[in-house]
Amino acid sequence: MIKKTVMALCLGVTMTLGSAGGGVAFADGESVNTGKKVAFNRQKGNCLSCHMMDDGDQPGTQGPPLIAMKLRFPNREDLRARVYNPLEFNPNSIMPPFGLHNILSDGEIDAIVDYLLTL
Repeated sequence: MIKKTVMALCLGVTMTLGSAGGGVAFADGESVNTGKKVAFNRQKGNCLSCHMMDDGDQPGTQGPPLIAMKLRFPNREDLRARVYNPLEFNPNSIMPPFGLHNILSDGEIDAIVDYLLTL
Protein backbone atom coordinates (compact mmCIF):
# COMPACT_ATOMS: atom_id res chain seq x y z
CA MET A 1 0.00 0.00 0.00
CA ILE A 2 2.75 2.46 0.95
CA LYS A 3 4.70 1.51 -2.17
CA LYS A 4 1.70 2.36 -4.39
CA THR A 5 1.19 5.68 -2.59
CA VAL A 6 4.85 6.64 -3.03
CA MET A 7 4.74 5.68 -6.71
CA ALA A 8 1.58 7.74 -7.24
CA LEU A 9 3.12 10.75 -5.51
CA CYS A 10 6.31 10.49 -7.57
CA LEU A 11 4.31 10.25 -10.77
CA GLY A 12 2.17 13.24 -9.78
CA VAL A 13 5.20 15.39 -8.95
CA THR A 14 6.92 14.42 -12.20
CA MET A 15 3.85 15.28 -14.25
CA THR A 16 3.36 18.59 -12.42
CA LEU A 17 6.97 19.66 -12.86
CA GLY A 18 6.96 18.63 -16.50
CA SER A 19 3.86 20.65 -17.30
CA ALA A 20 4.90 23.72 -15.31
CA GLY A 21 8.16 24.32 -17.12
CA GLY A 22 8.75 27.85 -18.35
CA GLY A 23 10.87 26.72 -21.26
CA VAL A 24 10.21 26.84 -24.95
CA ALA A 25 7.33 24.73 -26.20
CA PHE A 26 7.59 23.03 -29.56
CA ALA A 27 5.59 24.79 -32.26
CA ASP A 28 3.88 23.01 -35.12
CA GLY A 29 5.41 23.24 -38.58
CA GLU A 30 2.54 25.28 -40.01
CA SER A 31 2.98 28.02 -37.42
CA VAL A 32 6.75 28.13 -38.01
CA ASN A 33 6.24 28.40 -41.79
CA THR A 34 3.64 31.14 -41.35
CA GLY A 35 5.97 32.99 -39.00
CA LYS A 36 8.80 32.84 -41.50
CA LYS A 37 6.55 34.20 -44.25
CA VAL A 38 5.37 37.09 -42.07
CA ALA A 39 8.91 37.84 -40.85
CA PHE A 40 10.27 37.94 -44.41
CA ASN A 41 7.29 39.85 -45.86
CA ARG A 42 8.36 43.43 -46.56
CA GLN A 43 4.74 44.59 -46.05
CA LYS A 44 4.27 42.82 -42.69
CA GLY A 45 7.01 41.96 -40.19
CA ASN A 46 9.88 43.08 -42.41
CA CYS A 47 12.39 41.73 -39.89
CA LEU A 48 15.06 41.63 -42.60
CA SER A 49 15.12 45.39 -42.89
CA CYS A 50 16.94 45.54 -39.53
CA HIS A 51 18.05 42.01 -38.64
CA MET A 52 20.30 39.33 -40.09
CA MET A 53 18.42 36.01 -40.28
CA ASP A 54 18.91 32.59 -41.81
CA ASP A 55 18.07 32.57 -45.51
CA GLY A 56 17.76 36.36 -45.45
CA ASP A 57 18.37 38.27 -48.67
CA GLN A 58 19.92 41.71 -48.10
CA PRO A 59 19.51 41.78 -44.30
CA GLY A 60 19.81 44.97 -42.31
CA THR A 61 22.30 45.66 -39.55
CA GLN A 62 20.38 48.06 -37.28
CA GLY A 63 19.09 45.34 -34.96
CA PRO A 64 20.87 42.38 -33.42
CA PRO A 65 21.27 39.23 -35.53
CA LEU A 66 18.44 36.79 -34.95
CA ILE A 67 20.53 33.77 -33.99
CA ALA A 68 20.58 31.44 -30.96
CA MET A 69 17.11 32.65 -30.06
CA LYS A 70 16.28 29.72 -27.73
CA LEU A 71 19.42 30.46 -25.74
CA ARG A 72 18.73 34.18 -25.61
CA PHE A 73 15.02 33.76 -24.84
CA PRO A 74 14.43 30.48 -22.97
CA ASN A 75 11.01 31.80 -21.98
CA ARG A 76 8.81 32.16 -25.07
CA GLU A 77 6.71 34.90 -23.49
CA ASP A 78 9.77 37.14 -23.01
CA LEU A 79 10.48 37.04 -26.74
CA ARG A 80 6.81 37.57 -27.57
CA ALA A 81 6.69 40.63 -25.30
CA ARG A 82 9.69 42.13 -27.12
CA VAL A 83 8.03 41.69 -30.50
CA TYR A 84 4.70 42.97 -29.17
CA ASN A 85 6.18 46.14 -27.62
CA PRO A 86 9.98 46.55 -27.64
CA LEU A 87 9.61 50.05 -26.17
CA GLU A 88 8.71 48.46 -22.84
CA PHE A 89 12.27 47.09 -22.63
CA ASN A 90 14.09 49.94 -24.37
CA PRO A 91 12.26 53.28 -24.71
CA ASN A 92 14.78 54.35 -27.37
CA SER A 93 14.27 51.28 -29.56
CA ILE A 94 13.65 51.92 -33.25
CA MET A 95 11.85 48.58 -33.57
CA PRO A 96 8.14 49.15 -34.18
CA PRO A 97 5.76 47.95 -31.45
CA PHE A 98 4.08 45.41 -33.75
CA GLY A 99 1.34 44.39 -31.34
CA LEU A 100 0.80 47.61 -29.45
CA HIS A 101 0.18 49.53 -32.70
CA ASN A 102 -1.76 46.67 -34.34
CA ILE A 103 0.80 46.33 -37.12
CA LEU A 104 0.56 42.55 -36.73
CA SER A 105 -2.23 40.43 -35.28
CA ASP A 106 -1.70 38.34 -32.16
CA GLY A 107 -1.66 35.24 -34.36
CA GLU A 108 1.01 36.70 -36.63
CA ILE A 109 3.14 37.64 -33.62
CA ASP A 110 2.76 34.14 -32.19
CA ALA A 111 3.79 32.64 -35.53
CA ILE A 112 6.83 34.93 -35.80
CA VAL A 113 7.90 33.95 -32.28
CA ASP A 114 7.50 30.27 -33.19
CA TYR A 115 9.73 30.84 -36.21
CA LEU A 116 12.32 32.91 -34.33
CA LEU A 117 12.71 30.16 -31.75
CA THR A 118 13.89 27.83 -34.52
CA LEU A 119 16.83 30.13 -35.29
